Amino acid sequence: MAEPIPMREIDTWPEQKLRGHRIQGSRYTSREFAEAEWEGMWTKVWLLLGREAEIPEPGDWQREDVGRESILMVRQADGGVKAFYNVCQHRGNPLVDEAKGHVRRFVCKYHSWAFMPDGELNFAPDKEDFPEGNPCGKIRLEELACETFAGFIWVNMDPENCVTLKEFLGPIWDDWTRMGIEGWVRTSAKTMNLPANWKVILDNFNESYHVPTVHMGASTEFDRRKVQGNINTNFKETRFDLSDEGHNRMVMEGGYGVGSTDKEGNIIEPLASLLHYWELDPADFKGNPEATRKAVQDAKRQLGPGRGYTHYAYVPDQQLTDAFHYTLFPNFAVSLWSDGFHFLRARPHYEDPQQCVFDNWWYSSPASLQSADAMSAGARRMAGGLGGGNVEEAEQEIFDYGEGWIGPGIDQDVEVFVKQQRGFRSRGFKGVYLAAQEHRIRRYHELIDDYIEGNRPAAHSKQ
Repeated sequence: MAEPIPMREIDTWPEQKLRGHRIQGSRYTSREFAEAEWEGMWTKVWLLLGREAEIPEPGDWQREDVGRESILMVRQADGGVKAFYNVCQHRGNPLVDEAKGHVRRFVCKYHSWAFMPDGELNFAPDKEDFPEGNPCGKIRLEELACETFAGFIWVNMDPENCVTLKEFLGPIWDDWTRMGIEGWVRTSAKTMNLPANWKVILDNFNESYHVPTVHMGASTEFDRRKVQGNINTNFKETRFDLSDEGHNRMVMEGGYGVGSTDKEGNIIEPLASLLHYWELDPADFKGNPEATRKAVQDAKRQLGPGRGYTHYAYVPDQQLTDAFHYTLFPNFAVSLWSDGFHFLRARPHYEDPQQCVFDNWWYSSPASLQSADAMSAGARRMAGGLGGGNVEEAEQEIFDYGEGWIGPGIDQDVEVFVKQQRGFRSRGFKGVYLAAQEHRIRRYHELIDDYIEGNRPAAHSKQ
């Protein structure tokens, strides 16, 4: 019999010092600051752009835009992925306008220059007419640094100076590797063109201070500790970690005892359904809902492998119930549970700092999808997934603010983003005043300033 895989401890990341930068409203509205961000930071960092599942076969390609750049990610004959700027080297015309497809060659619709999937120019009309000689075999598409990890495609516009993706991610590499999320399925994909600066979104997902008010109805009349929710967001019980690489992690206990009973102390939905699925009797926890957290962990550990949840062997006990929320510099956040993850990404607008592109996607483990018929939708969300039994990748839906629904819970954040952006333009706003639990916001802005000033963190540079 094989030895069980030991549980990985949740190590405390290194303590980080903050400098106390003042965060003014102009950082969210100024074209000058946006330009400094683009040149100093966006073109120097690793960016998560694509998903490997979108381009499974050689010749498959996917296009993603970030700021003023359009990037092509192309599956190669050897199974690897290369990334190129989506621009013909003849006269600057984009090679493709679609989101994804399959090609034998990329053919420019302006003069029919044709580039192979590996970036080499294969055909140019009237090749004998070029004073500098035949461009074929000499001209190539401009290539970016490109790596794959956790099922995603990552690129860097500074290939000469960037560190490896593993070095850039630091402890996140190990945290995610053990989960096997590269095989998880995207069950929802909403993308909104949003009238707000991209940092408004990242600030929001760098703290849980807002959750009781925005998402659970807390107010001055209601105790924040007692409002209904599936996670415990109180800062005294929440763990805040900062890595040397500039990324953040927040660990929130599964709040199964919060808002999970009726007036008589009986366990109510969706927790009741979750308990039933893991062969636990809700009646055993009447008046003691807090005990369900440990009980669910033990039941998942015992029953999970037999139900197809083989990845539980790599998951620490806490993550079987708790939310591990990561914010990865510069522009996306992931809430990672044992059976699903919530992907939130913000990309800058190509010219307007008061607009951005906001992605709200959900992924589920294959085992959780297979169990969809046996678990209620609410119980699945409580467990960290949004699957409905569909094992096919969800197609991306793209729409403008006000023309579509971004998804449960996040629609409440969006309404705040839009109003907050207006507040940043007010003469009456004198800069943020942050609580200690919001220190990840300050560190994010300090790191942006470091890039703008040319002081790339040591963990991000070969220098």
